[in-house]
Amino acid sequence: MIWNKVETCSRSEMQSIQLDRLQKTVSYVYEHNQVYKKKLQEAGVKPSDIKSLDDIRRLPFTVKDDLRDNYPFKLFSAAPEDIIEYHATSGTTGKPIVVGYTRTDIETWSEVMARCLTASGITKADVLQNIYGYGLFTGGIGAHYGGLKIGAGVIPISGGNTQKQIMLMQDFGTTALTVTPSFLMHIHEVGIEMGVDFKKLNLRTAVLGAEFWTESMRDKIQECFGLKACDIYGLTEITGPGVACECHEARNGLHVNEDFFFPEIINPDTGESLPVGDEGELVFTTIGKEGQPLLRYRTRDITSLSLEPCICGRTLIKMKKLTGRTDDLLIIRGVNFFPSQIESIILKHRGVTPNYLVVVNRNGTLDEVEVKIEVEAQYAYKPTIEVFEVSTHLFVTDDVDTRDIKKGLERDIKNVVGITVTVTLVAPGSIPRSEGKAKRYIDNRPK
Repeated sequence: MIWNKVETCSRSEMQSIQLDRLQKTVSYVYEHNQVYKKKLQEAGVKPSDIKSLDDIRRLPFTVKDDLRDNYPFKLFSAAPEDIIEYHATSGTTGKPIVVGYTRTDIETWSEVMARCLTASGITKADVLQNIYGYGLFTGGIGAHYGGLKIGAGVIPISGGNTQKQIMLMQDFGTTALTVTPSFLMHIHEVGIEMGVDFKKLNLRTAVLGAEFWTESMRDKIQECFGLKACDIYGLTEITGPGVACECHEARNGLHVNEDFFFPEIINPDTGESLPVGDEGELVFTTIGKEGQPLLRYRTRDITSLSLEPCICGRTLIKMKKLTGRTDDLLIIRGVNFFPSQIESIILKHRGVTPNYLVVVNRNGTLDEVEVKIEVEAQYAYKPTIEVFEVSTHLFVTDDVDTRDIKKGLERDIKNVVGITVTVTLVAPGSIPRSEGKAKRYIDNRPK
């Protein structure tokens, strides 16, 4: 299913749209934002210099620190009275990143989310349970706008309330979900305890994003819920969810809404632009945004782009599923290591769940890596205190099975990643759950 005919336009038609919007965006920020005017002047670039799409390489990069340093509104290009909605990141490492939307921006956001939900197989006939968090986080309201745009029946339940989530899936006949992969697996855990068979529900499709997840996780989710899982990509700085999404038909790359978000791939070390097909850091320029347009924003996400035809009929450029983030890269004893590499290994082993946490410590001059992984319920037990009480704390059994699971995981992680780790099997539910992005590593090394 196609929402908008622009998703199937020719490459020359798309490039014409992009160039027109890029030229207008550069002129707009030059005239309306003093931070960007200064950056462009320092780069020796005037709006009139942008004569082709290749000229985008002359524009300066924007990085996350630019948004933090200009907190809260110095990167807004629209007048304050034209901003009708604000969103922001959590700000766990300092000041949050704030984004402002004009009415036109909200219409654009609704449009691109309608495209993404439609690509994922969702129509006005669906009951869409939106489990992304509402509030300053962009996930919930972005999916809500898209659901309303296509006319689906939206259940705005937000995150948390796990048992209620399951009740509504059963009672409302939910057919589509928007949710983070880790929280969806938590819902499955709770549902199993409640005796729920999710495959007997009306669930048909799930749009999963807001965190890195692997093909192995997709297989696990589809097996547990009996639905098709589609990846969606977005980030607060650019618009929120809706930048790109997989189609229901292929699910082998995310179609980028490139008429609003112009993508590039660069060498993360040199900033050099790379050709289509090469893997590197993803960069976006927002073309057509009013509240807070960004020029060449470095996402830190690692992927590649492709112009190969898709069976769904869309001609939009595709980005491959993310392989990691440059700012999540851990260097352990000289080896480059993304914590997300662990997930696909874990999911191949029996007796453990997808819930894990990588902890890095330094012992003297040596880096040590511990991977905490939750076991399935049959490998845990509750110790009893005979006279007055029964402990509710779960512990992992120490038997041949769990020792074999631990050894197998340590062996496979070393073979695949190239570093020696200590696997600690922990009780079900002991690794914190999140309604938003799952926290997958802690680096305790001195900065």
